[in-house]
Amino acid sequence: MDPVSMGVLVALAGGAGGEIGRQSWARLTTLVRRPAPALPDGSSTSTGEAELRALGDDPADTGSAHALSIALAVRAATDAEFREELRQWADDARAAVEAAPDVRNSVQGSTVHGPVIQAGRDVSGLTLPQSPPPPPAR
Repeated sequence: MDPVSMGVLVALAGGAGGEIGRQSWARLTTLVRRPAPALPDGSSTSTGEAELRALGDDPADTGSAHALSIALAVRAATDAEFREELRQWADDARAAVEAAPDVRNSVQGSTVHGPVIQAGRDVSGLTLPQSPPPPPAR
């Protein structure tokens, strides 16, 4: 199985996909919290729970997303039932993230003299005039 996309993990941890995304994250949490079977030599592998918690605590941390992706891949390699459920989860999660609507904001139809504050996470396609218009005469 291919590793779970770090982009999908980061997006879902950050709340992408609205309610469907939250349900997907909860489903992954339930899947990860299931006990992992012992390996043939009697040792155990990480469930991925610590990595999941770390990414949930800091959704923008790509290092945590990478660690979770690796933990999931290792567990999937050693547990066929987990692998199949993770594959189904990953397909559903990818669809939830891809279906998340783009948010577009614009300030137009008037001249703004002063700050415009827009909070955001990933900003692209930002266009600002080369020089601001002069302020109105008072």
